[in-house]
Amino acid sequence: MALTIWCNGKFDDAATRLLVEGTRGHRLVWAQKTSANVLQAGARDAATQSADVLFGQPAVEDCLEHERVRWVAVTTAGYTRFDTPEFREAFGARGAVLTTTSEVFADSCAQHALAMMLALGRNLLPSYRDQLTDHTWSYEKRRYESVLLTGQTVLLLGYGAIAKRLVELLAPFRMKIYAVRRQVRSERGVHVIAEDRLSSALGEADHIVNILPDNAATRGYMNARRLSCCKRGARYYNIGRGSTDDPPALVEALETGRLSRAYLDVFNPEPLAPDHPFWTTKNCFVTPHTAGGRADQDEAIVKHFVANLQRFAGGADELIDRVI
Repeated sequence: MALTIWCNGKFDDAATRLLVEGTRGHRLVWAQKTSANVLQAGARDAATQSADVLFGQPAVEDCLEHERVRWVAVTTAGYTRFDTPEFREAFGARGAVLTTTSEVFADSCAQHALAMMLALGRNLLPSYRDQLTDHTWSYEKRRYESVLLTGQTVLLLGYGAIAKRLVELLAPFRMKIYAVRRQVRSERGVHVIAEDRLSSALGEADHIVNILPDNAATRGYMNARRLSCCKRGARYYNIGRGSTDDPPALVEALETGRLSRAYLDVFNPEPLAPDHPFWTTKNCFVTPHTAGGRADQDEAIVKHFVANLQRFAGGADELIDRVI
């Protein structure tokens, strides 16, 4: 079955060749405006009205208005713009499908989180700062303030592909792991809990890893009340979405020592303003939304899409990273 596939992603040459080859036998149509930034919402495009498949970051309005569209494949793990009751109802009613690329970014995000957990625990970042500044030889401070991950407790806010991969990476440290999610099902090596148990889990966790998506239920999720429940000296990491934080409350938690460290990769809005307190707050460490980064990102996204395209064209119901 030949399909018309619209794409507004701007990929490197190798990935573009993979896409052209992988869609052979179908009709590939490029949007009038393409973008290499997978986080950027696409503009409306007239060519979407004659497409069966939209690949990239299409405008929500095009997805809903053109009933010929049967599958939307976004090039990100997150899908905030599409995660509304209105979109789910309209898309689901006509049997259309929405997929993400969570599998592409799961390993890189999980490795990034683990890297920061280790870096903060072993005091690598303060030592690097000393190297760049006054060359202080902080032998006792760095050595005796270093901690082990082994046997500590981790609380995961959200339990999708990234969290599951992080659990695998943490296995050698024999940590106790809690995960909060809407569907409380048993998972090997993880204590999955309902939200009504969150306060007690916050009070026990040495590490709180926020991997929540952005939606109406998660905005400002880590507010002053929840931060006050944290174990004193806990470490907080956000590789999910910046909108789930309450910035003033987070700064206060760091300044009072409720949190001993915070590592933030995501912000609202982005880029983070040069004068934002996160840049200068003690023990707050910032990276510019790079947790999901990988050198072969374009090729991995295209391979993910082509694998799903083969399933979709063959009539399979189960697509990789299907959310609707």
